Amino acid sequence: MTFAGFNRFGMPSVARKDDDVAGKDAALGDLPEWNLGDLYSAPDGADLKADIVLAEKKIAAFEIHRGNVATLDGAAFGQAIADYESIGEILGKVGSYAQLYQSGDVSDPKRGKFYQDTSDKLTELGGRTLFFTLEINRLDDEVLNAKMQNLAAAKYAPWVRDLRAFRAHELSDDLEKLFLDKSTTGRGAWVRLYDETQASMRCKLGDSEVTLTQALHQLSDSSGEKRRLAAKSIGVALAEKQPLFTLITNTLAKDKAIEDDWRKFAAPVSSRNLGNLVEDDVVQALVTAAMDSYGETAHRYYKLKARWFGLEKLQYWDRNAPLPKTEDRKIAWPEAKRMVLDAYRAFTPHMAEVAEVFFAQRWIDAPARPGKASGAFSHPVVPSAHPYILLNYLGSSRDVMTLAHELGHGVHQVLAAKQGGLISSTPLTLAETASVFGEMLTFQGLLADEKRPLERRALLAGKVEDMLNTVVRQIAFHEFERHVHDERKSGELSAERLGEIWMMVQRDSLGPAFHFDDEYKHYWSYISHFLHAPFYVYAYAFGDCLVNSLYNVYATKAVPGFEEKYLAMLSAGGRHRHKELLKPFGLDATDPGFWKRGMSTISGFIDQLEKVA
Repeated sequence: MTFAGFNRFGMPSVARKDDDVAGKDAALGDLPEWNLGDLYSAPDGADLKADIVLAEKKIAAFEIHRGNVATLDGAAFGQAIADYESIGEILGKVGSYAQLYQSGDVSDPKRGKFYQDTSDKLTELGGRTLFFTLEINRLDDEVLNAKMQNLAAAKYAPWVRDLRAFRAHELSDDLEKLFLDKSTTGRGAWVRLYDETQASMRCKLGDSEVTLTQALHQLSDSSGEKRRLAAKSIGVALAEKQPLFTLITNTLAKDKAIEDDWRKFAAPVSSRNLGNLVEDDVVQALVTAAMDSYGETAHRYYKLKARWFGLEKLQYWDRNAPLPKTEDRKIAWPEAKRMVLDAYRAFTPHMAEVAEVFFAQRWIDAPARPGKASGAFSHPVVPSAHPYILLNYLGSSRDVMTLAHELGHGVHQVLAAKQGGLISSTPLTLAETASVFGEMLTFQGLLADEKRPLERRALLAGKVEDMLNTVVRQIAFHEFERHVHDERKSGELSAERLGEIWMMVQRDSLGPAFHFDDEYKHYWSYISHFLHAPFYVYAYAFGDCLVNSLYNVYATKAVPGFEEKYLAMLSAGGRHRHKELLKPFGLDATDPGFWKRGMSTISGFIDQLEKVA
């Protein structure tokens, strides 16, 4: 999944084309566009209005439980949770439609108004049910355990377990409602300002002006001069917005610090860890393992890449440059579809069957249209509906990997839907497992089929770069956030200081093989994850390292019936924690060696590249 259009690479996975040719590249084939009519007929449709009215009626009836949750017997408690889940299904479906509809053209003020008005309404309605989870968390263990003996309540045991994890950090009903009510005019408003500002930015490339997404995409162009021009233009555009982006960043960091203080979280990352249902020390073990590997992974690979380019040092705009002497071709949509489905089918036919439906039923929106949200995501909607995938497909090999990534999410979301609205979703750390595993399957399939030495090297190097972007770069992003949030406690950070922190973590992670020009200090401000979801980024590294270990178990045939166990893991949704889910594969994320094994997969690929070189 990708927030605000930017993916795990810290850049758009793909980009928009110029407005006059967007989505019309004949070489790409017929690109699918999604059908949101499966959700609602239109933003002002009678069916959408009817669902809002239905939700209001259900909520009015549900409010009879306010102040009385402790008095419910087991059967009534189970029914109350089921009613709460039913309300969430309706609100989730409406909210999903609003988000998907707006993502079709984030520059359209009418869509923006519909999205904001809908968000306001859903916040109001959701606030009326907030009492329920708060009252559950105030129940004594003995009282709750007695209720959970009833089968109707026991069905929701995993949800209750995860809900209780937040018990120590919840506030009074009034304060919780205040935080919720102010979210749309507080954090939500600042994030919207950032998104709309970024969407309106233009970068000058020669005689033309292009979007930020287009310019970022050009950093992967085979022409060094085009990459340089794009990098410089991005630096200029971001420099112009530094006062605003610095203000937004400081405001949201302070906003988070205030809420963290009220909720008594030990560190800025702790609330994210709790939301991910992963222990602080497990996350720190991941971060430490990744940082300790910088020399053996990123530093070593980029030194090798500089040698391939005949340079002593790479420029920062060469980081994602295609290797010299390799074919730079566009992969048409039908071929991309075949590549991914063949890889999924080789693993297990059922996985390909689920993925095929996304193509057949128009659950994917692929063209890079003007105004469309950049990047890629798979939105789960609600179990009673189906997921939708957004791409901006331009035909690069990385775009094919993005398709494999998002389809992995989609398959996971379809399989887990049977768990119901309250249990189907997984923490971010596990949510990235299926997507990265889908990428790995696709990569290994392409590598096995490729016999040409230069193209094989390019495939292998591309995978290494993706893994470095997914692990090393995301941990560097995590370290940037950690420094920013820690320093914000002592006062506002200047744009200059934000730039210094950015340059420090980039030099540490990427190593001495790069030369960084001064304008690169502004590049922190295009990473939307920092504002949309603080400390989200380490989930990518968590998922990648986990998949490295998981795939090794599969490839070595160390666990009989791996395929069935893997599908069972995805189908479980949020029913189990990571330790229980990984146990059938003989893996344990609490073992520090687990993360080192994940990092060794990257260094192993670099070993192969050094032999090829």
